[in-house]
Amino acid sequence: MDPALESAPPRARILARTSLALLLLLLVVGWAPGYLAAGDPCLKLVFGRYCLGGDVNPLLQTSPAPLARQTEGKSLALIFPDDADQVYVLAFGGRIYKVVRSYRVETQLRFDDIYNLLREKYGPGEDKSSFPELATTPGRRLASIRRGEGRAVHVWHPADTWHIELSWTREFGLSLAYIADAIEAERHAQVAGGL
Repeated sequence: MDPALESAPPRARILARTSLALLLLLLVVGWAPGYLAAGDPCLKLVFGRYCLGGDVNPLLQTSPAPLARQTEGKSLALIFPDDADQVYVLAFGGRIYKVVRSYRVETQLRFDDIYNLLREKYGPGEDKSSFPELATTPGRRLASIRRGEGRAVHVWHPADTWHIELSWTREFGLSLAYIADAIEAERHAQVAGGL
């Protein structure tokens, strides 16, 4: 212990130790995710690692490194390993607008488990699925997804600034996406405008 602190009154020692503990806690909490710098608009920390709405650049120096990286204009796509699955981080103008976990194992049980977890946390959400008229049973719906004729999509809006999409399609498989609404709209406007 610091000799100056030992000679201090008990109240001062308690205050110094409390201040030190608080400072360490703030450093650990601020440093751990790596992207929660002051002023960084983190709308939601996704999968414990990706700051939706935040700066994408810190991800480029993290470990594990991205498996793949693609840049086109102001858009950036990164792919990270996540056990057997993969996480896609999409950014526009240096800010993360979408984080998608793509599940390697695509089963009705996995879809139902994820759906039930999201339903428990955020409520029933909105069903935006589309299936052929004859796909009335889970087996027929699954077959229509695999043929590319149907798609299961559920959406939740837990905040005004971001939303969640659970989807199962032939093109993208089973995936869970967190989307920053304003950045995605800005990106869409630029892409649609030809810029």
